[in-house]
Amino acid sequence: MMKMKKLIVPVLSLSLLVPTTGAFAADATSASMPTVSTKAADLRSDLDYLLSEHFALAVVAMTKAYESAPDAAQALDALDKNALDMQPAIESLYGKEGAAEFERIFRAHNQYTDELVKATKMKNEDAIKAAEAKVQGFVDEFAKFLSTATGGKLPEQTAENALRLHEDQVQDVFEKYVAGDYTGAYTEYREGLATMFTVSKALSGAIVTQFPAKFDNTSVDTPAADLRSALNHLAAEHFALSVLQMQKQYNGSPDSNALIAAEAGNTADFKAAISSIYGAEGANQFEKIWVTNHIKAQSDYVDALKSNNQTSLQSVKDRITDFTKEFSTFLGTATANNLPADAALAALRTHEDQVQSVIDQYAAKNYAGAYTADREGYKTMFGIGKALGGAIVTQYPDKFKTAATTPMPTMPTTPAPTPTAPVMTNPTTSNDSMMMVWMKLNSKQLKIGDKTTMMDTAPVVKNGTTYIPLRYLGEGIGAKVSWNKSAGQVTVMAGSDTMKFWINNKKVDVNGSTKMLSANAMVNSDGRTLVPLRSITELLGWDVKWNKADGSITLTKSM
Repeated sequence: MMKMKKLIVPVLSLSLLVPTTGAFAADATSASMPTVSTKAADLRSDLDYLLSEHFALAVVAMTKAYESAPDAAQALDALDKNALDMQPAIESLYGKEGAAEFERIFRAHNQYTDELVKATKMKNEDAIKAAEAKVQGFVDEFAKFLSTATGGKLPEQTAENALRLHEDQVQDVFEKYVAGDYTGAYTEYREGLATMFTVSKALSGAIVTQFPAKFDNTSVDTPAADLRSALNHLAAEHFALSVLQMQKQYNGSPDSNALIAAEAGNTADFKAAISSIYGAEGANQFEKIWVTNHIKAQSDYVDALKSNNQTSLQSVKDRITDFTKEFSTFLGTATANNLPADAALAALRTHEDQVQSVIDQYAAKNYAGAYTADREGYKTMFGIGKALGGAIVTQYPDKFKTAATTPMPTMPTTPAPTPTAPVMTNPTTSNDSMMMVWMKLNSKQLKIGDKTTMMDTAPVVKNGTTYIPLRYLGEGIGAKVSWNKSAGQVTVMAGSDTMKFWINNKKVDVNGSTKMLSANAMVNSDGRTLVPLRSITELLGWDVKWNKADGSITLTKSM
């Protein structure tokens, strides 16, 4: 029998930095009758869509421009149209003047990243620094705008940290892509896309706190809203990765396989979400249906299209039609018909038609049409998230009551079954309130709760100080890590704590207060940033236990 299981709660959320009143308070309606369809949840979902699409299009526009791809101009135009689509929402909240100021700041920053691409392509260091300075200027100015607009409900420092993280992630994807590290690029892509859903929750929460009456005193922070957003994320990422991979496969691009691996990661996360709701049996059934005549069929579609083999093309289309029928039946059965199979079938057919429309128009060199279809298809996924989330909440209302003591559901991230850097699940031990991270000197093994993964560099002892790779420290303790290349500055955000520190410097800023580390942060021969383990973890309130016998390190913290 399929049983509802709790989903994984994220360790870190920017929303934790927003006051837990107003938008984050349980409303009476949601406590008694949970639903994914409230005005607050709708706002959060709208921002899920617009902000995540911005990230996806920004990455595509930058990489296409670097490659001088024939569709580069259309990709940049799609990015600009995304910015324009944010205008009505801004104007409805903050008037024409506020909307105009938003447009001035936000649209301009898309040009700054384009300037960075051109400078990188020319290998002009002065131009690169100038473009990076413009991006930092955008971060500072837009953070102030958001804080002022929301009446301080989204604090300026919180907004600045989130924006800096976003810009760093976009640039990290681009830099890895330029270096030919496609696996690293698309691992970072998935992390950057996920960040936008965290940002949308924080921003929507601030807005709803500011204007509670406009949103019927409903909350963005309910189990049902979290589920809807989680499904938005999974579905949107699936679409974005699919259409990009199909284009790359059609062109024979070297990053096609890395995108296939990223798609496998998305499938693994989708499977984990299904498992958390309907158990392992349901998850296994989902994976078989999802992969065979869907993911694999899309790849076969590209091959048939490229070879202009109409017989093969029709055969693949028939397989995809079979998928829509089989998967809609699965969803109807799994949700006890709260999502009727007919409704699911109509949505799946729309999705598959849109995916095929993108690649068909791309192959025909109708790039403007391809990006129009791309944007329409991406938006469709958020309707699917709402419909499926609504069906699940209706099926299991007791599991989604705001007053329930079970953790609020959110999208689980699990290591993909591919040789790529994993997207980690949140660490827990058998005690749900205690988190545990384990590592060992000179070993690349990392354990987070009951999950084990491999790092690409190992902890070391240097001059009596134990150092840990910052990236994996961040994953281990559930923090978000951003890198400001021009300033040599690293920012770590964990819960309500924000730390800034600098390479080859002991100084560290903790929530605005200057403190000193036990040793300098440094960069090792692998190009990885290493930080003194004890200083960082203790500043963040983690307990560090050292086993001299085997060189293992255990971090624990009550959450």
